[in-house]
Amino acid sequence: MLDIKIVKTTTPKAKTPDDQLGFGRVFSDHMFIMNYDKGQGWHDARIVPYAPISLDPSAVVFHYAQECFEGMKAYRTADNRIQLFRPDCNARRMNNTQDRLCIPEIPVEDFVQAVKALVEVEKDWVPHSEGSSLYIRPFTIATMAQLGVHASTSYQFIIICSPSGAYYKEGLAPVKIYVEDTYVRACPGGTGFTKCGGNYAVSLLAGEKAEEKGYSQVLWLDSQERKYVEEVGAMNIFFKIDGKIYTAEALEQGGTVLPGVTRRSIIELLKDWGYEVVEGKLAIDTIMAAAKEGKLEEVFGSGTAAVVSPVKQLDYEDQSAFINNGEIGPLTQKLYDTMTGIQWGKLPDTKGWIVPVCQG
Repeated sequence: MLDIKIVKTTTPKAKTPDDQLGFGRVFSDHMFIMNYDKGQGWHDARIVPYAPISLDPSAVVFHYAQECFEGMKAYRTADNRIQLFRPDCNARRMNNTQDRLCIPEIPVEDFVQAVKALVEVEKDWVPHSEGSSLYIRPFTIATMAQLGVHASTSYQFIIICSPSGAYYKEGLAPVKIYVEDTYVRACPGGTGFTKCGGNYAVSLLAGEKAEEKGYSQVLWLDSQERKYVEEVGAMNIFFKIDGKIYTAEALEQGGTVLPGVTRRSIIELLKDWGYEVVEGKLAIDTIMAAAKEGKLEEVFGSGTAAVVSPVKQLDYEDQSAFINNGEIGPLTQKLYDTMTGIQWGKLPDTKGWIVPVCQG
């Protein structure tokens, strides 16, 4: 168990009204920091006032991108309890990422303890309005001051929090997606399964081009044949075709698709409800053909921020697939209602996914 020292701010910030929060623009009063040094391990766990980080200009993170991050939320229930959703899954995924990037792992129990401790200190920052939450961003950066392509010998593990408004202020609006067949996000044996900044940096150009054309997201294809669907922007993606659910395989090591915590939870729910879930290769041509035959019933993305994001249209080359008359499908709606119901304490947690933090 970590011995976490706590130093509270003497100048707390004014809280932003829930309806003005947006996402990722407002940050709470404190942050968690823990250091790593070779030969000493992880040490000096502390919660301190939120402030800029001082790093040497030659720090490894700046030059060789040795860093990674996670994304999760804390929720306030109707009876004012504050809780987390499957934080152990985030901890294990972060360790998979850190292992791939030659960053020392953080024990799962230490990760969860650190998140819980910071959220308890920041409990007043967990929004009260429906659909809002406290977004939590754990990340690790390489801090060794030395040029040369080698793994760092020192790191900082940091957690910051950002109160965020409801993702869907006016209901779940289905989106248009552009299928990217020129650029690729990840390749076999690379870092596609990790949550590292480099994966997101290489996705920006295609994302901006898609946005200029009026699309909300980019659907990535595989890097070898430009044939099989992988994931969408910052989300995993699912296709309901003729009653079956299809999604790309997400391997814990070496895969090209991020093994999303929301994705994993959705698959468990779908199987509980009797659906056949196929995790594997699905060709974009198969999807477009299914749309023409009237068999492409629903398409939705999944991720921490949106939970599920319904898709109304896929555009690939000179073809367009229109889904469910542009409306959210019944299964997508059921998944959203069930997931958010569990997360915000409206539905019983029969899966053991919820980790209580404190009374708000």
